Amino acid sequence: MSNTNNNIESVLVENRVFPPDARALQGARISGMPAYEALCAEAAADFEGFWARQAKEHVVWTQPFTRTLDESNAPFYQWFDDGELNVSANCLDKHMGTPVEHKTAIVFEADDGTVTKISYRDLLGRVSQFANVLKAEGIQKGDRVVIYMPMTIEGVIAMQACARIGATHSVVFGGFSAKALQERIIDAGAVAVITANYQLRGGKELPLKAIVDEGIALGGCESIKTVLVYERTLSDWKRVEGRDKSFTEALDALEGQSHECAPVPVGAEHPLFILYTSGSTGKPKGVQHASGGYLLWAKLTMDWTFDLRPDDVFWCTADIGWITGHTYVAYGPLAAGATQVIFEGIPTFPHAGRFWQMIEQHKVSIFYTAPTAIRSLIKAAESDEKVHPKNWDLSSLRILGSVGEPINPEAWMWYHRNIGHEKCPIVDTFWQTETGGHVITPLPGATPLVPGSCTLPLPGIMAAIVDETGKDLPHGAGGMLVIKRPWPSMIRTIWNDPERFKKSYFPEEMGGTIYLAGDGAVRSEDRGYFRITGRIDDVLNVSGHRLGTMEIESALVAKTDLVAEAAVVGRPDDVTGEAVCAFVVLKRGRPTSDEEARKIAAELRSWVAKEIGPIAKPKDIRFGENLPKTRSGKIMRRLLRSIAKGEAITQDTSTLENPAILEQLGQAY
Repeated sequence: MSNTNNNIESVLVENRVFPPDARALQGARISGMPAYEALCAEAAADFEGFWARQAKEHVVWTQPFTRTLDESNAPFYQWFDDGELNVSANCLDKHMGTPVEHKTAIVFEADDGTVTKISYRDLLGRVSQFANVLKAEGIQKGDRVVIYMPMTIEGVIAMQACARIGATHSVVFGGFSAKALQERIIDAGAVAVITANYQLRGGKELPLKAIVDEGIALGGCESIKTVLVYERTLSDWKRVEGRDKSFTEALDALEGQSHECAPVPVGAEHPLFILYTSGSTGKPKGVQHASGGYLLWAKLTMDWTFDLRPDDVFWCTADIGWITGHTYVAYGPLAAGATQVIFEGIPTFPHAGRFWQMIEQHKVSIFYTAPTAIRSLIKAAESDEKVHPKNWDLSSLRILGSVGEPINPEAWMWYHRNIGHEKCPIVDTFWQTETGGHVITPLPGATPLVPGSCTLPLPGIMAAIVDETGKDLPHGAGGMLVIKRPWPSMIRTIWNDPERFKKSYFPEEMGGTIYLAGDGAVRSEDRGYFRITGRIDDVLNVSGHRLGTMEIESALVAKTDLVAEAAVVGRPDDVTGEAVCAFVVLKRGRPTSDEEARKIAAELRSWVAKEIGPIAKPKDIRFGENLPKTRSGKIMRRLLRSIAKGEAITQDTSTLENPAILEQLGQAY
């Protein structure tokens, strides 16, 4: 709590307001603000009754629940805990015998442009087959399975198959390193890894299986009995006999057996997945989500936030390695019976108009992407007319979405004008790995939009802005974002670390039962709209990915032959939102020339990429004989943030052990 501020100064004033137009209002699931306010009033008047009604309407239960919320062991809240269900059955089986059965579930566009479509019926068949493979490998209900896959139909099949047999999956983003993978395997106690020989991105083959082998070889992964390999490309891969099988081999071994696999009922509180997110200490946090409440919110927010309709084509550009790819690729769209686009590649290959080309080709009606992608594509469009979105027909679009970080107002306006042609509502969604789904967001058929604001909480989400003691602050005063009552899709615990869970999210200073989001926020004085002002801890948001500064510092210092000490801060970046800036003290002393400094900086970037992953590479590296510290040895991070931003130092430096250090840190490499 020591890094928080009682008040966060608000410097952004935004007066532009965009009410929903007639097209958005007509036929919307929540049409007009009175309909939104009625749902909020229902939740406020009968909190448990509101959530019970939603769970009965939106989830298929094999054993109905009789208890909605158990608060007896707060903050370890339990939802619908005496009910049973299967998440995969709620995404696939429930559609059989309905018009959705033969509807396209996934339109997959490969890196090279090849398009594959799969219906709900065929997807159910393939998930069932792969679930039988997992069972044949001895994987049982409650076992943990690590998934390290590219963005393909097979990645979603692997997640759904785990859910089908009651195994808990932990998806690791395909850009993470062998060491990051090893740490997650060990912490989860995984019994199997599902991976691919290679992934294809931007016309390049990138190894995945080799990284799995390297991670396991680092040690401590004795729990792994099986590695299943999807052969995404024709390139050879190294096999460990007795442990490794290709998907084809594993499926062939089941020849003659039934392609059906009955879904295994699990309790509503059964762990559906563990997703590791960076914390402000070096050890990644395994965020654990439960089956029933998470599924409910994934389905409900598809309906509410995206106002989903039967003929929509939904495209969320997120990777399945992140929470957005869990909720709004692998589970939410399928539970809602949507047709969705999954894209293997990157937005700039073979050209920076790829997204717009795909929207035109697949007649996408709901497009959900990150501000980082929007900013990079603005830059591309401004420098090359050939990739400007005006060159493609985007008239199929109905709703636009933004996710991962706050979107700055000018990027919002560009998105609104150039992609939505001033006709599409933009749902600027605020949520986190820990919340499981959207918690504060506009509703396309109800909420007047203000650029840069995520507007109002969804019905049932009791969000507020408070000071360090948990006291409510007036509108216009910045403070800490909290949620005062539990909600079904919330984090249940940190895997293997319940004390860290309580300390991180339910601090005793606030009574131990209020969820602390870790973000600063301010509410507008006129409408009470929320605007997120940034993290209150030492976690950076780079391209929508949360990275712990401590984790990056730990990686730098692990370069023991070179680095004596390191401190990492963030600075604003036009493309990635925040950039990683590292201040490094070398064991051999400061570089004596720019050439030497650049060479060492390149070596350190490569090292961080190997230790954590390419997304964590510092954009700026600065060298000093020491770091600016107080006489008691505390690093003055506020000064480092000012230096990283290029600001003049106006703070008192009299407490510094050596003020001359500041001059050494001026040059970034």
